Amino acid sequence: MTAPTTERPEVLLLDYGAGNVRSAAKALERAGMTVRVSSDPADVPGARALVVPGQGHFRQVMDAFDRSGFRQPVLDAAAAGTPILGICVGMQMLLEGSEEAPGVAGLGLIPGTVLRFPQDTQRKVPQMGWNSLDKVGDSPLLADLACPAYAYFVHSYYVPLTVEVDAGALTEYGVPFWAALSHGNLHATQFHPEKSGEVGLAILDRFRRNVLEG
Repeated sequence: MTAPTTERPEVLLLDYGAGNVRSAAKALERAGMTVRVSSDPADVPGARALVVPGQGHFRQVMDAFDRSGFRQPVLDAAAAGTPILGICVGMQMLLEGSEEAPGVAGLGLIPGTVLRFPQDTQRKVPQMGWNSLDKVGDSPLLADLACPAYAYFVHSYYVPLTVEVDAGALTEYGVPFWAALSHGNLHATQFHPEKSGEVGLAILDRFRRNVLEG
């Protein structure tokens, strides 16, 4: 009797010119997913899941995203229940806007505004380095993950706790903030899973097992 083959779930990794696509693709592949990198918005409808990376200034990232033509297809996919994973600025993009670029519209899928870390002589901005993750609620990204776990952050702006989500992970850098979140079919990490060693890989693995295959 032939054993059944295990199909690797495919994710569509959006390449709109403002994300670390190569590193993200390698990490997603290591976590058991098949990655299709696309710069074509026509590929979004029907995708099993979307991964939205992001790095750089919020204005630059959103301008690149809008020029690419991805905004409306991604909004439509989110409304249809397609799982979405945002990484770094890709997490901030899910909100309505950011103090980094007043007047620039985020995707508005989660109400709230991204804030800048306050000036603090004890802490350098941007935060660069490892920080702890503490679970709040039952995010599928963090199920059965022993916490505190540690992930690698590079950022000057954060999603405050006043932003209401279903579950996630908290950390603190002068102020507490959401390091990861799950809200319906939306999932995101402020840290870089691809730079976070075994913890980052474990979180991507949980995205595969609990969101795509669960």
